[in-house]
Amino acid sequence: VVPTPVVALPSLSFSSTQVAAVCETLEESGDIERLGRFLWSLPVAHPNLRDLSKYEAVQRARAIVCFHLGQFREMYSILESQRYTKASHGRLQALWLEAHYQEAERLRGRPLGPVDKYRVRKKFPFPRTIWDGEQKTHCFKERTRTLLREAYLQDPYPNPSRKRELAQATSLTPTQVGNWFKNRRQRDRAAAAKNR
Repeated sequence: VVPTPVVALPSLSFSSTQVAAVCETLEESGDIERLGRFLWSLPVAHPNLRDLSKYEAVQRARAIVCFHLGQFREMYSILESQRYTKASHGRLQALWLEAHYQEAERLRGRPLGPVDKYRVRKKFPFPRTIWDGEQKTHCFKERTRTLLREAYLQDPYPNPSRKRELAQATSLTPTQVGNWFKNRRQRDRAAAAKNR
């Protein structure tokens, strides 16, 4: 019997930038299972292991995989470990809330209602790493509401081009701006009728 020679399997060696790019591509594709397999396939002794954690795409991918595996404590730790860019805030905030909602539902043994969800949001506010710190009241940020109030005092009936300008300045859609003005006019009419 002749022993077969041992053939060394080629090992894939990705740079940190390549790992981040693959994570981003898999995240965008929505294939979380594959994303998880890719992260697990990275060697523990990756030459740039420390460097990998500096890449937002890698950290975001790790958080997403942890969320889908139900490893919420690990996910919270990842989300609190570094600052994320504003572009990632929406997605990461949704993960943060949904994880806390699921934990609360498990604890209570029933689905959460709107009041329960409100209480969870109050009890577990976003960490500063995934939130710009500006309070949202009545669904719009204070800066947005101030801008809209000032515009309303100048003209409670803005034309379409003015609505587009305000939409661009506030990061809202022209429809949202129009609805805000319509609601504000209605509130003012109701207040005037009440004071008669």
